[in-house]
Amino acid sequence: MSAEQGTTRVLVVFYSMYGHVRRMAEAIAAGAREVPGAEVEVRRVPETLPEQVLQTMGALEAQRAMADVPLCDAEELAGADAILFGAPTRYGNMCGQMRQFLDGTGSLWARGALIGKVGSVFTSSATQHGGQESTILSFHTTLLHHGMVVVGLPYAFAGQMRIDEITGCSPYGASTIAGGKGERQPSANELAGARFQGRHAAAIARKLAR
Repeated sequence: MSAEQGTTRVLVVFYSMYGHVRRMAEAIAAGAREVPGAEVEVRRVPETLPEQVLQTMGALEAQRAMADVPLCDAEELAGADAILFGAPTRYGNMCGQMRQFLDGTGSLWARGALIGKVGSVFTSSATQHGGQESTILSFHTTLLHHGMVVVGLPYAFAGQMRIDEITGCSPYGASTIAGGKGERQPSANELAGARFQGRHAAAIARKLAR
């Protein structure tokens, strides 16, 4: 990707245990592709839990279904203009799988490879007040240490102001509520928020690349 080539490379990097964040990632990618000149790729971070644990958690089948999404190599981040990270909430913070992936980006930090790139975050939680905002905000700390330009979900996406239904999404980023047993899938409003965020981040990255 380069301004000279007239393209803006957008990378969507996610971890999803049961598939909720993957659906949000797909909506993020769809929104980014609406920006002229955007080239979008979707990647997942490696699983760190053994199969026996995933089986106990009822997540093994969902994990196998995500095998079609290529794993992300940390060096891929350096080639992107915008990186949108998706991770479920764990006790008000990002999941361990994403944390481990980010902890492996030290060489990128050492050479300032992500400075000036757009960084954005989306998430999911089991409950309505399960730490969606704290997860995104604490994730931003890592992006700022890398020198990234943090982009959220502005109130131009009016869906986050709805009070007629329970819904995720906030000014910090798109989000979905999965339910205590993962029984709830992302709503139309939440997916619309994700598409908006993907389009918004890609548009800003394109302006910066120019």
